[in-house]
Amino acid sequence: MRRPLPVDTLRAMDCMPLSGRDALTEAEIAAQLAVLPDWSLIGAGLQASFACRDWWETVGFVNAIAWMAHRQDHHPELEVGYDRCTVRWSTHSAGGVTLNDFVCAARTDALHAVRSGG
Repeated sequence: MRRPLPVDTLRAMDCMPLSGRDALTEAEIAAQLAVLPDWSLIGAGLQASFACRDWWETVGFVNAIAWMAHRQDHHPELEVGYDRCTVRWSTHSAGGVTLNDFVCAARTDALHAVRSGG
């Protein structure tokens, strides 16, 4: 990945099998984060926290993420609270952040926008 991919391109992509050779460099991660401003590099993963109206909306959002993650065969770490969900994407097989994490982060943003009416 040389130039940052637009959000619409990321959302349209599917995850692919990756290995340790596919981890992005710090410069590539920083450049790609510019198109996903709600996400941060925390340790070896992309992380964002999403506000929800209540428990019911939070659980619905988590279930939507679970469905998407299952379809992509790429699974996040989730921290779930009453009205908040923190999502962390990383690619364990690559030992860091890959394009798959950005694909799923963009898709997570889209799911939250739909859930919150944005």
